[in-house]
Order: sequence, then structure tokens, then C-alpha cells
Amino acid sequence: MSRIAIVDGIAIERGSDNPYADLGYPAADEMLVKAGLAHEIGEIIKSRHLTQQRAAELLGMPQPKLSEMLRGKFRGISQAKMIECLNRLGRDVDIVVRKAKRRAMGHTHVVLA
Repeated sequence: MSRIAIVDGIAIERGSDNPYADLGYPAADEMLVKAGLAHEIGEIIKSRHLTQQRAAELLGMPQPKLSEMLRGKFRGISQAKMIECLNRLGRDVDIVVRKAKRRAMGHTHVVLA
């Protein structure tokens, strides 16, 4: 399948599954994982009708840091901290390690159950 389509005379390139990679970020895979974790944290906070202040207290982080994380600013927040946040919100997090399907380097994915 072609990655480029012409629509109304404009060439449109189809992106990958990782917008961070498409934009050329060096840590694109890590950013995609963090985006998935942050999204889930935000959904839990919303479903429990928590204010950001109350959620920040539960998660053990300052409210401005939580706000930034939920807006996609992950610098300074590790995947481990995000997993801890999910645990504090009553979620189990399973880490599964398996052989990569290709000979290339493996990848990390966030799968929500």
C-alpha cells in the first residue's frame, strides 16, 4: 500500500503508528509508551471524578507536575513513576517480556485491559 496519496492535488503521506517517530523525536518509542500510560491515568482520574489536586495527593506528586503529564509533557517523569501512579489508582500493571517477532530490536507497547 502506498504511503503517499494525492487528495485535491495535495500529496498526503500516511504516517506510522507512532506520531513521535513521524515528527523525528529521538526517544519516540519511549514517548509513545508514556503517552499511553498518561492517557490511562487521565481516564481513571476522570472516571473517579477526582480534581487534579486530589489526584496529585493520591499519586504523591505536585499538582502542576500532574497537569503537565496529562497534557503530554513527560520530561522528568519516568515510566516507573507512571506505573506507580497506576498502582496508586488501583490498577495492576503486568509487564510481559517475550522474544521480538523480528530479528530487529524489540519494542514496548501499552495494552489496556
